[in-house]
Amino acid sequence: MRGKSRSRLTRYPLGVSTADTEAPTRLPEEARMAGYHDDKDQVMRRLRRIEGQVRGLQRMVDADDYCIDVLTQVSATTKALQSVALQLLDSHLGHCVQDAIARGGGEADAKVAEASNAIARLMRA
Repeated sequence: MRGKSRSRLTRYPLGVSTADTEAPTRLPEEARMAGYHDDKDQVMRRLRRIEGQVRGLQRMVDADDYCIDVLTQVSATTKALQSVALQLLDSHLGHCVQDAIARGGGEADAKVAEASNAIARLMRA
């Protein structure tokens, strides 16, 4: 990360970053709406459930539960996070990318590149 401009470095969980990609074109705050806006309550419920799973994992480790039992729960939690990620990606493609393509120009190219980078990050995770 040395030599990288701090303004171009976005931090993501698990050490994933977009330091090597161009920053996407952003609309003014009042003109933007998250692609998942209509499903926000459902996404929040799922994330709270995942948060509970992680707390359960902490309790299992604290209680010295059997390794395979802990790993089984880690796998379930990972699958739940992947499911949320796919839902968010689907919303992004159906809303943000689709709108940018309808408007055309450089913003469309930037949104498609941004989505491709997000897919690549999900594949590496």
